[in-house]
Amino acid sequence: MRSEVQTSDTMILDLIRQVGPMSVSQLAEAMEVTATAVRQRLSRLTRLGMIQRAVNKAGRGRPSHKYDLTEQGRRKTGSNFADLTLALWEEVRTIQDPEIRRGLLQRLSHRLAGMVSAQVQAQELAGRMQQVADVFGERQVPFTVDRSRELPVLQALACPYPDLAEKDRSICSVERMMFSELLGENVRLSECRLDGGNCCRFEPSATAGSTVEAAG
Repeated sequence: MRSEVQTSDTMILDLIRQVGPMSVSQLAEAMEVTATAVRQRLSRLTRLGMIQRAVNKAGRGRPSHKYDLTEQGRRKTGSNFADLTLALWEEVRTIQDPEIRRGLLQRLSHRLAGMVSAQVQAQELAGRMQQVADVFGERQVPFTVDRSRELPVLQALACPYPDLAEKDRSICSVERMMFSELLGENVRLSECRLDGGNCCRFEPSATAGSTVEAAG
């Protein structure tokens, strides 16, 4: 199981985001901790794909190393745009033409799927579901895979978009379409937390019973 980003690591991420690539000694001085402590945190963040090391060849002598954010690290820091997201979604809701609105939601789901598709490459459906669960777990959104049936079921124990979902159930359709694309299997939302369920269950359509579909 991959380690999660710890609270003590966020200071490193924020410092590099603000200052740019930094060396171990620069980080240790800014954080007022030992170089050993910095290296431990950098090692953990590198394993998580948040940090990358680059060789600094400026000047003579042995080259030094500096650490910079990866694309994943940049998304992790300074990315709390809840107000902007809600405002944009409100604009989507104003589109009156159902075909135009449905097409936009499909493009949004495709774009969201494309952002994480490289991390969902397993051959078996259960494996792909587990990789989806891992992706959302890294974002502090708990997902599990129920393997008790003939076909596995992806279960969301918390909503990735709680503010949006409470205002407009269309986000559930976007999420369903995104999971269908990532899993390579049409899924249905057979249980939803908004209706009082314990979780949101995304079942392969062949096994889904009653269906909770949000209007597009």
